[in-house]
Amino acid sequence: MEEIRASLTRLKLSGMASCLKTLEETRKTGCLSLEDGLKLLLQSEYDQRESNRHARLLKNASFRYRASIEELGFDAARGLEQNRILALATGSYIRNGESILITGSAGCGKSFLASALGAQACKQGFSVAYYNMQKLMARLKIARLEGSAIGLFDKLAKTDLIILDDFGLSAMDYQQQLDFMEMIEDRHARKSTVIASQLPVASWFDVFKEETLADAILDRIVHTSHRFELKGESLRKKR
Repeated sequence: MEEIRASLTRLKLSGMASCLKTLEETRKTGCLSLEDGLKLLLQSEYDQRESNRHARLLKNASFRYRASIEELGFDAARGLEQNRILALATGSYIRNGESILITGSAGCGKSFLASALGAQACKQGFSVAYYNMQKLMARLKIARLEGSAIGLFDKLAKTDLIILDDFGLSAMDYQQQLDFMEMIEDRHARKSTVIASQLPVASWFDVFKEETLADAILDRIVHTSHRFELKGESLRKKR
């Protein structure tokens, strides 16, 4: 058995190796048929790989908060309607390439809701990336200077769900507007984007100095999106 476990480990079948060790420790190796034993080993390997993938997706996403759908305090008065959120938790909006817009005052739970939706997406096997809007714009600027912008745009375009937090805290210059337009255009109706902002959607037009670009960008992210307008006092004060 020791030799078999070593072979499984060398073949990177850690789930099967762990299961075999457990069967040995509980003295069940002789009680199982070949078929039942193989089923247990294969299921253990599958579960281990799914767990590893989930952990990898969470790490790569770089969420602002560790959050989950189960931790959300559903409250229709605050704008957190349970039925709407649970419908989104199925991941259908990601498969359909739809966007989610979350607005509300500082501390009302926008980032937590966005992180919870992102964590749920990771659980379902979708790739997710969480960005502060200003830091992403700065990263794109540096990428242009280094000649790596195409690679970064490709990465953004391929990610199943991108979360943009703190959108609209400052107006964008012309190049930033072009970069944002390119990113949104690459994702429109193909991949999903969650945008969290202190500004109401009606004020988003002011973020963009170029009227033509503003029309094009907002047309792609506003009209077919799911919207949450969170209300109530800051949750940080309650803590």
